Amino acid sequence: MKAQLIALSMMASLAMAPGVASAKGCLKGAAVGGVAGHVAGKHGALGAAAGCAIGHHKAKKQANEQAAAQSSGDTGQSTQPKSAAGNK
Repeated sequence: MKAQLIALSMMASLAMAPGVASAKGCLKGAAVGGVAGHVAGKHGALGAAAGCAIGHHKAKKQANEQAAAQSSGDTGQSTQPKSAAGNK
């Protein structure tokens, strides 16, 4: 029975593989949430779902912060003058 459950879960994850590209943060969050849910009382699927939602939210928040930093004029170039030691 355990082997069938593992095989079924692997097949389900492979069936959803094309949608993984848009689920940034979900995989790591689901793994952590699934383990935590399992340890907290055999609620691995519920923990994985919650972890996925939280991981996706954090990844989206980080992407928005990076986009805001880029659009605020931060080009990554230093505003400090070059030292004279490098121009010999």
